Amino acid sequence: MSTSRTNRTPWRAPLRAGLAVAGAAALALVTSGVAFAHVTAQPGVATKGSYAKIAFRVPSESETANTVKLEVTLPSDHPIPSVRTTPMPGWTAVVTKAPLNPPVETDDGKVTEAVHTITWTAQPGTKLTPTEFADFEVSLGALPDNTDSLVMPAVQTYDDGTVVNWDQTQAPGAPEPEHPAPTLKLVDGEGGAHDMDMAGHGMATSAGPGDSSGASGGSGGVDNTARWLGGIGLILGALGLGLGGGAVLKGQRGGQGN
Repeated sequence: MSTSRTNRTPWRAPLRAGLAVAGAAALALVTSGVAFAHVTAQPGVATKGSYAKIAFRVPSESETANTVKLEVTLPSDHPIPSVRTTPMPGWTAVVTKAPLNPPVETDDGKVTEAVHTITWTAQPGTKLTPTEFADFEVSLGALPDNTDSLVMPAVQTYDDGTVVNWDQTQAPGAPEPEHPAPTLKLVDGEGGAHDMDMAGHGMATSAGPGDSSGASGGSGGVDNTARWLGGIGLILGALGLGLGGGAVLKGQRGGQGN
């Protein structure tokens, strides 16, 4: 009896370790997919007082429905005078202004109205499927210089009637909420064209809504970061299973030798 226990002991611990690594890798792979389902502002940082090109990156958290509409609300307490959208084949963009009460004083004078919402609606035959994402690009400016961030709630609508509100703010030090609002961090700097160049460079390879090679029907809409995380997770999982399998074989050979 004691001999049998001695033969089993050396390979049980490595086997458990290997299985633990594989399980942790699988868990990391699954949870990373949840984070990438959020609607976010990309890049997430811009310079105060500047003009910047921002993309609202929209993946899908639904496994069965397609995204057909996105509405973003801009903050009224920090109005942005100029908002321009990028033409996207297959999508219609509508920019709606609202009066400011009271008006806001700026370096350029008194602002009595500002952009309130930006709405992108898919035309017939266009959709963002569960395996795709799209960048809805806008030029914003001049960005306010009296705040450190802009919170821009978004509403994502699916073709099965489901509506998801991305409007939750994250308190300092608190866990990320289930549906965080897209947020743009504002930092001190020179401003001006630098932000435009930086934002454009960062989004040069992303697919826009309606792009036949990306967001509306191809594999080009897969997030590169998600691919890397997925690959790492698979490698770690395979490594863990390999360690466990090697331990089993070693234990079996040891038992046969005895």
